[in-house]
Amino acid sequence: MLFLLRDKLFPVLVFLQSVLCGCSRNQGRGEFAQLHQHYDVQTIGHLDRKRVAESSGLETAGPEGDLWTHADGGNTANLYRVTAQGDLLQTLELAPLLNIDWEDLAQDPEQRLYIGDFGNNQNKRRNLCIYRLSGPDYAQVDTIQFAYADQHAFPPRKPRRNFDCEAFYYYQDSLYLFTKNRGEGRYVKQYVLPARPGRHTARLVDSLQLNTWVTAADISPDGRRVALLGYGQVYLFERLPGRRLFDSLKGCLTLPTSGQAEALVFTSNHDFIFSNEKGKLFQATWKR
Repeated sequence: MLFLLRDKLFPVLVFLQSVLCGCSRNQGRGEFAQLHQHYDVQTIGHLDRKRVAESSGLETAGPEGDLWTHADGGNTANLYRVTAQGDLLQTLELAPLLNIDWEDLAQDPEQRLYIGDFGNNQNKRRNLCIYRLSGPDYAQVDTIQFAYADQHAFPPRKPRRNFDCEAFYYYQDSLYLFTKNRGEGRYVKQYVLPARPGRHTARLVDSLQLNTWVTAADISPDGRRVALLGYGQVYLFERLPGRRLFDSLKGCLTLPTSGQAEALVFTSNHDFIFSNEKGKLFQATWKR
């Protein structure tokens, strides 16, 4: 009964969050411009949830416009290649890897894929890692193990539980991670770590107060803008030389009918595709 009630109320909560889209209480960090007049958002497809459950990450899969996706934690350790309309083309089994809590996908210029196994709802995991896949059929798997520089308790006290992550991207030999705050406030923290195998410490770069949990991230092909996906909105940041990401130009696109959106990927320097846990695929197109 509680799950049915949650499912019925969730669209209402997403709508309310989208209405409250734009504000950050951080003094001097700049306001969010509303972007609804600049984007056209449409449903473009639907994944078969019996075969591709709970899409939690998206990445491009070649010049044909296909996509890689994967399921959320507790599901099979598979990658699925699908069309932009959701048709399943290929299932890539990655056993003996375990899907403890896979949350996002990233890709580097050499077309190596990165799987973020860093979901951490209880803030008590000590085995956070990112898998780097390369070679034919992504048969070579390397592991990037990491810990957060400022986490000293597992779990911390509830007000300080800001070590759950569902979002990251690759840029210039580094991986940038964004947390999903389960403690006080709505602060998203940005961390960075090297994009190479081994044990690393994720260095805290910045934080910003947002109105929603961040569930996915990506950077545009030209490296000029970053998208952070949430429930009911996507935040877009225009990267500026010499400035931290959260001090750059900011915009917010409301997505009141997107549901529990969990994955996003840029398909051009402005356009992007995102999905929700029920398998719907949406495309946001820049109005040129």
